[in-house]
Amino acid sequence: MSTSPTSSAAASQSAAGSVAAGGGAGRARGLSSNIWVPLVFVLVGLAVWEVLVRVTGVRPQVLPAPSQVARSGWAQRDILGTHALATLQVTLIGFALSLVCAWLIAIAIDFSPTLKRGLTPLLVASQTIPVVAIAPLMIIWFGFGLLPKTLVVALVTFFPISIGLIEGFARTDREASNLLRSMGASKWREFWMVRLPSAMPEFFTALRIGITYAVTGAIFAEYVGAKKGLGIYMSVQKNAFRTDLVLAAVVVTAVISVLLYLSTYLIERAVIPWHIKERKAERA
Repeated sequence: MSTSPTSSAAASQSAAGSVAAGGGAGRARGLSSNIWVPLVFVLVGLAVWEVLVRVTGVRPQVLPAPSQVARSGWAQRDILGTHALATLQVTLIGFALSLVCAWLIAIAIDFSPTLKRGLTPLLVASQTIPVVAIAPLMIIWFGFGLLPKTLVVALVTFFPISIGLIEGFARTDREASNLLRSMGASKWREFWMVRLPSAMPEFFTALRIGITYAVTGAIFAEYVGAKKGLGIYMSVQKNAFRTDLVLAAVVVTAVISVLLYLSTYLIERAVIPWHIKERKAERA
């Protein structure tokens, strides 16, 4: 029994449609799982927390119930919003400064083996200095303005970004580099066409690590000394034994961190869409 070309084409299109539909359904299920599973864990944890506080009768100054934290935070939403914007400003400015420094250092190291041998150990050594020691010094040297807090954020975050870029440049495909060199390409052209694109996946991984450190650095710098920001807000409320408001500020901090973290995926999708497709293909 023979099959006509038309029916074969129709069958092929139907099969392709089924595969595409199956892939779309799989992606939808994966996205739903990524959202709902953590949300269920959070809701269960909050429910257990609420029940334990009510059953044990612990004082609100020690551990308030989640419902009280939500009520107190909502009552001070305007004040919390003002402090959150101040923290976000410090985070973004400090992180932008960190990005500029990290890119300059990584590119310089990539072009100079001597700088790589000399600067890489110093970069590692810089991370042995605790933030708890740096932040008060920055406040002493530069006062309570914007500068010391942004410097703390930059110092906390430039290391993972610079190391991510250095390692990304080092993992460049040697065959592609040799091919460009054999064609007479300059080192800058080789860097632009081969080394830079190959380093971008490593960069965005480091970017996600750095952006979470940036929020933590901003909070800590404000906690040591500031006029506005979630750090100083938590310090004031802690001294007033308002644990519910301290926890409300912690929730706002967590929301800011998660949103900034997720934004890196949107930027990655816009900058290197080819890497997103490769990663999806590997997971399929």
